[in-house]
Amino acid sequence: MNLKSKLEYHYKAFDRTKISPDPLQFLHLYSNEKDIELIGLIVSVFSYGNVTQIISTLKKVVSIIGDKPNEYIGNFSSDKEGRKLVGLKHRFYTDDDIVDLFQLLSFAIHKYGRVKNIFLSGYSEKHNNIKEGLSNFSEILLHLHPEIAKKPSRGIKFMFPDPRKGSACKRMNLFLRWMVRKDELDFGLWPEIPARKLIIPVDTHIARICKSLKLTRLSIVSWKMAEEITENLKAYDQDDPVKYDFALCHIGMRKLRF
Repeated sequence: MNLKSKLEYHYKAFDRTKISPDPLQFLHLYSNEKDIELIGLIVSVFSYGNVTQIISTLKKVVSIIGDKPNEYIGNFSSDKEGRKLVGLKHRFYTDDDIVDLFQLLSFAIHKYGRVKNIFLSGYSEKHNNIKEGLSNFSEILLHLHPEIAKKPSRGIKFMFPDPRKGSACKRMNLFLRWMVRKDELDFGLWPEIPARKLIIPVDTHIARICKSLKLTRLSIVSWKMAEEITENLKAYDQDDPVKYDFALCHIGMRKLRF
């Protein structure tokens, strides 16, 4: 079986029945587009580290936010709601970082109406891919809240990486995959952005398996590696190269044979 056939086989095999354990499972708890976008961004921010730890943290976060994320974040008050977040941590995110995140997003919702509008304000169809739009997105969010923007913590800066500085931006590329692509896993809520402009979310699992498949010659996980893998995957699907991400990630994560 050639690589194209194997990629297509695994893409079809890793359907919605295989969604757990994956952060994406939390987005499927919601039906309102604004809620899905907002919870998707929040979920992506926490999507680093061991998958068991990620799922455990996200269960706590989602239980606090409830079934109307847009309403919860829109009405967020650090004085009132912040008490519920005391003691909630994820790796090097502190509870203060999470309060700051929710304050930033509250500002964002009031100013832009929905997450899509923030991203599209910094995106142009003339861009080769979503790199510039993603950089602008992070920059806008980091500067929205005047007090947080003065001295952002390490955690807040990590939440919103910049591909111009070389970061692979795995979590943000994951979020964009969920929003742009459309199948039974991903939501396709942002049709303004073509799926061919997405960049694959690269973590250690994707890097390892893509090196073995000769989809990258690079050794260090970076934006450059993510672009190289994406360009090579276009040989197998020009219009939707990132569709293979979920399968490749779970093959690596579950230590399965490709």
